[in-house]
Amino acid sequence: MLTSRNSLKSRKELDAELGGAARAWLDEALAEAAHDAADATATPGAPRPGASPYASPPWELRYAAAGRHCGQENADSVRSLLLVESRASLPSVTRLYDQGTAAERRAVLLTLHLLDLGDTALPLIEDALRANDTRLVAAAVGPYAADHLDPHAWRHAVLKCLFTEVPVAAVARLGERAHGDAELARMLNDFAAERTAAGRPVPEDLRTVLALTAPAGEGDHPARPNAAPAAPAPTEES
Repeated sequence: MLTSRNSLKSRKELDAELGGAARAWLDEALAEAAHDAADATATPGAPRPGASPYASPPWELRYAAAGRHCGQENADSVRSLLLVESRASLPSVTRLYDQGTAAERRAVLLTLHLLDLGDTALPLIEDALRANDTRLVAAAVGPYAADHLDPHAWRHAVLKCLFTEVPVAAVARLGERAHGDAELARMLNDFAAERTAAGRPVPEDLRTVLALTAPAGEGDHPARPNAAPAAPAPTEES
């Protein structure tokens, strides 16, 4: 079942849950990631000694095996720690995303805001939002999207959540970015009208977001989707 929030466990939390063999594997994996980060810092752009310039660093191979060694329930967190410890570059995260399974892609998306990438990883967010995999959509609307998606793309990301039934609680900084957004309110009302015309229910999450779009002072009286227009005032002829 899809949860409304994507949470990552800390190293301390993982150590408390993992068995001895899994902890040892994680120690080795993180040491490899840290070593790769140190090499990259000391000699930027230089290949690792004895390695093909096209070879992936050892920690990237560990990335794919995280679920097998630490449990699928911990895979997101382990993969995120590897990305952070290695100070993963844009080529690394792009390679892991493009070549990865849905679970491996999800971990990349969940970690982007913890890496020093600026807005250069936005193509990964945009790709995930084009998918119909709700796990990827939910991961894509996290803090990185909140920080870097422009208003137009962010509004469509919110609509994508409603369309795919991803809980809007997954959308980072929803209240902040939706506040006073008249264009988002218009899009929500249009979406609600389409649902009603098709005989389908309007998601409660849509009403939640619509309430957030109200300007200051109007929060207690948000616009209602599909509200009937007011009757025209009577004329003297009537």
